[in-house]
Amino acid sequence: MVIGLAAQEAPAHLTLDDAVRLALANNQSIKVDAFSRAAAKADLLAAYGAFDPALNFSRSYSQSSSASFTSTGTGLVPITTFYQADNYSLGIGGVMPWGLQYSIGGTSQNQRGNYNAFTNNFMTFGGLQVTQPLLRGFGFAGSSANLGLRVARADRSISEWQYRQVVIDTITNVVVAYSNLAAADASLQTAQRTRDLAAGLVAENEKRFKVGSMSENDVITARARAAFREQGIIFAIQGVRNADNQLRLLLGEKAFSNAGPLLAIDSPPPQELTLNVAEDLKKSYGLRPDYQEARFGVDKSRYNSAHARNQLLPQANFVGSYGYTGLDQSFTKSRSLVADQDHRAFSAGVEISIPLTFAQGRGNARAARLRLRHDEANLEFLKESIALRVTEAAGQVETTRKSVEAARTALSLAQQTLDAELKKLRAGASSTFFVLQDQDQLAQAEAGYYQALADQRSAVALYDQEIGTTLERYHVTLADR
Repeated sequence: MVIGLAAQEAPAHLTLDDAVRLALANNQSIKVDAFSRAAAKADLLAAYGAFDPALNFSRSYSQSSSASFTSTGTGLVPITTFYQADNYSLGIGGVMPWGLQYSIGGTSQNQRGNYNAFTNNFMTFGGLQVTQPLLRGFGFAGSSANLGLRVARADRSISEWQYRQVVIDTITNVVVAYSNLAAADASLQTAQRTRDLAAGLVAENEKRFKVGSMSENDVITARARAAFREQGIIFAIQGVRNADNQLRLLLGEKAFSNAGPLLAIDSPPPQELTLNVAEDLKKSYGLRPDYQEARFGVDKSRYNSAHARNQLLPQANFVGSYGYTGLDQSFTKSRSLVADQDHRAFSAGVEISIPLTFAQGRGNARAARLRLRHDEANLEFLKESIALRVTEAAGQVETTRKSVEAARTALSLAQQTLDAELKKLRAGASSTFFVLQDQDQLAQAEAGYYQALADQRSAVALYDQEIGTTLERYHVTLADR
């Protein structure tokens, strides 16, 4: 089945596969986490957008004046010079992942003043202008824009694994809740059968009391135990209601009741597992969402640490341009001269800026390095924790399997014991007390058997959760968003 199903309603008879399918379609935790998954994808798109070229246009006007003196026959005479300038630029610019900033287009400046009778004088340039960091900001590690992209990629992967974890946890919880409901329903049926056994013993004792083959005390004892078992049924019904509502919550239902119809479910046999803990542990590192999330967290810290180290370097940029120029009183003619490529122009230079203390850079680099060491240590600790949890989960699977075998044997022996005690009672060689006691033991053995089955199903689901194979077992594919 594929995540992304439309909301669905529970069928009249709910199998475990139906329950998983409904949870994938309706569970609120899955729906909520899907927003984080989509948001991380949008953030990644925004990070890629940092490298999108942009169309840039600017237009400015400036005016200034300056005073000077000129010498004449009568002395110094003040002269005021007026300047006017119009500046235009149009081009496509952007940044590359290794830090290069570029602009392809043209600029034009028209300078005039009273020194040239305010005659237009257009100086036009068309070509390429670049700024390439040589130290700080250089390369894939040093570029801030590329750092943002690498971190966004890691965050996108983390969101995918987090979403996968939510789906795995939901399926596991559904299996456990379904098993608990099956055990609660079996306990209710056991309580009802035990009550019926007590009622049958009451009827049988009353008949024998009437013919004088049994004491009145035996009748009262049987009646008292039958009444007590009615109370057990009341508690068992509430247990079924609680388990039913827990399952409904996982299936995405929003209304709960202690009086409505119960979900009709199966009691599926536990899945048999052939455990290979060593191989499953190796597999778990590639499938467990928490381990993969921590691994991508280390990658993020590594990117940040490399960038912080780069920021310790002085700022040294190569700046250059290459193109063609045109100079004329007409803007059209000036632009035409550029297009003719008759007057080549180029420039090259270096800009350098050196902080006096590097305090900020050193602090950032040290903090980033410590975070990286922290995340690497945390990944190793998580790896050890996973090894322990997988081993414990495997032990729980084996324990519950043996528990089911023991409970099955105990149930068979309890039934045989009760049958034998009833024969003795009817032969006058036993008492109602011992029969009732054996009935209680049978009820306990039956409830224990069904609980052991539920525990075994839950243990298998939890083992799948620990090694990350839940989706594989239930044939679930996460749709891309």
